[in-house]
Amino acid sequence: MKRSVIIVAGGKGLRMGTQMPKQFLSIGGVPVLCRTVNRFLEFDPDIKIFISLPKAYFEVWEKISDGFLSSGDITLVEGGQERFHSVKNALDKVPDDVDFVGVHDGVRPFVSVKVIASAYAGAALKGNAVPCIAPPESIRFCEPEGSNYQLDRTKIKLIQTPQVFSLKTLRKAYQSPFNELFTDDASVVEKSGEKINLVDGERQNIKITTFEDLNYAEFLLKK
Repeated sequence: MKRSVIIVAGGKGLRMGTQMPKQFLSIGGVPVLCRTVNRFLEFDPDIKIFISLPKAYFEVWEKISDGFLSSGDITLVEGGQERFHSVKNALDKVPDDVDFVGVHDGVRPFVSVKVIASAYAGAALKGNAVPCIAPPESIRFCEPEGSNYQLDRTKIKLIQTPQVFSLKTLRKAYQSPFNELFTDDASVVEKSGEKINLVDGERQNIKITTFEDLNYAEFLLKK
C-alpha cells in the first residue's frame, strides 16, 4: 500500500499577531512544522509528503527546517487562497499510484503515530477515516435571535486530522467548486456523496492557533 500525506501549512500568524507564521514558531527549540513532518516520517519513512505553503515562505521553510528533519520524500506545493485550494493544488502533485492520501494540519505537531496508523488503517478498510474525540464540556446551540438550548454531547464529536481517503475518492470530491461550508476534507468528501467513517483521535492532538496553545504545547513536552 502506497501512502501520501498533504500537510497544510498556510497560516500567516494573523490570530497570533506575530510576524512569523505559527507553523514556523518553535516548541522546545524545534519548529512546529518540523515536529509535524517528523511524526509522519516516524510512522512511515517511505510516505510521500506534500507541504502546502504560501510561495513567499518556501525559502523560510528551507532555512528553518535545516537540521531538524529526518530524511524523507518531501515536496513543497504553493498554497491557495483558502485551505480548500491548498489541498486541491497538492492533490494535483500526488502520484497516481498512491493508494491513500491523508490531509493534516501543519500546526498539529502532537499527533501520535497511533492515531496516524489508525486513520490509514481505517481508510484501507472503509475508504476513508477521520479522527475525532468526544467534547468534555456541556454544549449549547445558539440561535441568531439570541435564544439557546442544550445539545446532547454524547452525539457530538470534535474532528481532528489526519483525515485519510483513497486518492480516487479525494480527487473526485475536490472537483466540486469551493463552498464556504467546507471546513475540512471530510466536509468536501461528504458533499460528494460519501459516508464519513470516524476513528478515535486523542486529546493531545491539539491545533496550535493561539499563544495559549503554544504554552500548552510546551507543557505537553514536559509531561
